[in-house]
Amino acid sequence: MYRKHQTLGEFIIENQASFKYSSGELSSLINSIRLAAKVVNYEVNKAGLVDIIGSAGDKNIQGEDQQKLDVYANEKFIQTMTNRNIVCGIASEEEDDFIAINSQDENNQNKYVVLIDPLDGSSNIDVNVSVGTIFSIYRRVTPIGTPVTLKDFLQPGHQQVAAGYVVYGTSTMLVYTTGDGVNGFTLNPAIGTFYLSHPNMQFPEDGRIYSVNEGNYIHFPQGVKNYIKYCQMEEGDRPYTSRYIGSLVSDFHRNMIKGGIYIYPKSSLNSNGKLRLLYECNPMAFLAEQANGKASNGFERILDIQPTELHERVPFICGSKNMVEKCEEFIQNANTNPK
Repeated sequence: MYRKHQTLGEFIIENQASFKYSSGELSSLINSIRLAAKVVNYEVNKAGLVDIIGSAGDKNIQGEDQQKLDVYANEKFIQTMTNRNIVCGIASEEEDDFIAINSQDENNQNKYVVLIDPLDGSSNIDVNVSVGTIFSIYRRVTPIGTPVTLKDFLQPGHQQVAAGYVVYGTSTMLVYTTGDGVNGFTLNPAIGTFYLSHPNMQFPEDGRIYSVNEGNYIHFPQGVKNYIKYCQMEEGDRPYTSRYIGSLVSDFHRNMIKGGIYIYPKSSLNSNGKLRLLYECNPMAFLAEQANGKASNGFERILDIQPTELHERVPFICGSKNMVEKCEEFIQNANTNPK
């Protein structure tokens, strides 16, 4: 039984036996993410008071402008996990390649690799809108004690042992799963402690919110256009409400609580979609399925996709189960019967 208001540390200790792979190493890893999240939260909340907002003047591997907080968050998460010597490899959306940790140390027995989007939605920082961190944890597949390889990171999402996100909003929350449901912890900033505030989080099977950047409507595939028109149609419990923040973490978090669907399809602007399979889609899909939701690219379960590169992009549809299935229906019908 979960005890509401127990600390994240207490929760990890008391529920360690329910982890897919029970080990002190995984517990320490979750704790290191908690620590880095508190450090980043402190800087996010100072944005506007210190010189931490705006562009850093560089571009990341995807050719996107890096914000100063992108760089800061990336450094803090990598630094925290590296200093604690609890992972054998890290891949970040902000880095060109993966980082091998203590790869030359034959005594390195660390079993886990972490993939992370250090600051999702960072372009919203300048206007004081919620942003987040997304993380994904896998057991390595190459032999322990040898240097990690690309193979350790290119695993399908159903191989994840843990995933979660931190949302830096009106309150700061850490939400994660180890394959045994989804639980949310809210930070008490006065004492710097996360407390269990949202035990056993679940997507309602139906919802009345659709989240999509309708400014790109003209570029969407016909099936997605048809589904959006369906959402806007006055019939039954429709029209649905359109809510789009532009931060995956924030949109996902709201939809999980209230019921809804998030859509970032492929388009004539982004032929493979824009969201990254390893850093965004897989961890959010794992969370969604653990919370009675669903995640798809329109034709295939996200967690079954075999990655082929670190920064691979895919179309992403995620949220309340019945809404995702209805969207898939429109996409597949349009694909079978194009006009």
